[in-house]
Amino acid sequence: MNPSDENTQLEPIRLGPESRFTFQCHKDISCFTQCCKGISIILTPYDIIRLKQRLQLTSDEFLALYTSPQILEKTALPVVTLKLSSEEGNPCPFVTEDGCFVYDDRPATCRYYPLGVASLIKSDEADQGFYFFVNEPHCRGFEEEKEWQVEEWRQDQGVEQYDEVNERWIDLIVRKRSFPPTMRLTEQTKKMFFLASYNIDKFREFVFESSFLQRYDVDDGRLAEIRSDDVALHRFGMDWMLWLLYKRGEFRLKETTDAD
Repeated sequence: MNPSDENTQLEPIRLGPESRFTFQCHKDISCFTQCCKGISIILTPYDIIRLKQRLQLTSDEFLALYTSPQILEKTALPVVTLKLSSEEGNPCPFVTEDGCFVYDDRPATCRYYPLGVASLIKSDEADQGFYFFVNEPHCRGFEEEKEWQVEEWRQDQGVEQYDEVNERWIDLIVRKRSFPPTMRLTEQTKKMFFLASYNIDKFREFVFESSFLQRYDVDDGRLAEIRSDDVALHRFGMDWMLWLLYKRGEFRLKETTDAD
């Protein structure tokens, strides 16, 4: 079950950073890797960056091999979900009997489990910061004795960097929820959102090989950074989308451009 799947029917118990819970997962537990089967996980931009680099694939290759395109409900924004194996039980393609073979670069949803984050399933901005349990009947981790605070769990699972990189992407999704239903994005805008979110290699080509830099005033320091740094390029893309959708931020059209 995916804590960021909008179709998940949950009545969450609200948890804050100091809330406590008991949980532990390990190889000797009877349900080991069962949570890696039949799942629906929306992959975040940083998930894709980490996994494609781990597997030494291009963005196109990773997207084709391991993802399925989806449209996020209530926003009409394109996202991708993890493509599961066709083997019995539809396991994650990265899971083995010994556990996850990309564990150090596993997606944010996997890191948070058994917690879910409200960001992608709540439309009320006041509710964005709360967590909830992903209570699956097969999970025996809650029967273990290890106790955590939510914030301790986040630190232990290394989600801070994921949250920091994905923050601007999630903010754009949350903001889009506030659009009236009659305000629809163009297909070209959706394409650019997808490129800047997921296909970072193609987005780099777009920035440096199209007329983009003839239209926008980007300082040399940032240009040098985004030429080789995927995370910096993604942040750049989210800054651009914020300007494109809301005319907010520091993006500037060049004075000589005749663009609308």
